[in-house]
Amino acid sequence: METHRLVITEDLNQYGKLFGGKILSWVDEACFIAATLEFPDCQFVTIGMNKVEFSHGVTNGAILAIRSERVRLGTTSVTYGVEVMLARGEKREVIFSTEVTFVNVDADGKKVKIERE
Repeated sequence: METHRLVITEDLNQYGKLFGGKILSWVDEACFIAATLEFPDCQFVTIGMNKVEFSHGVTNGAILAIRSERVRLGTTSVTYGVEVMLARGEKREVIFSTEVTFVNVDADGKKVKIERE
């Protein structure tokens, strides 16, 4: 799955670069959407990201492409690999990548099996 984001002034830190917490939120959201579309009967919560390391800053007006793909499926959890790229026409430069893991929970927050179709 791929989605895009436009970096605007409200997304910037005190140095005029994209705030790290904003990109983490977008990554979490994009992977959550991918998981929910793939497993619509599940109730997912994020349990972790494997690595948080930014390769360089992003400035106002940049368009980011966020691409996620399932890399692991367990009994109660699913993991998506994600890349965030600076999109300039056909040219794309990866600025951030990680894996996001979700667990399927019931109404009480207890892990439950992911039902596969």
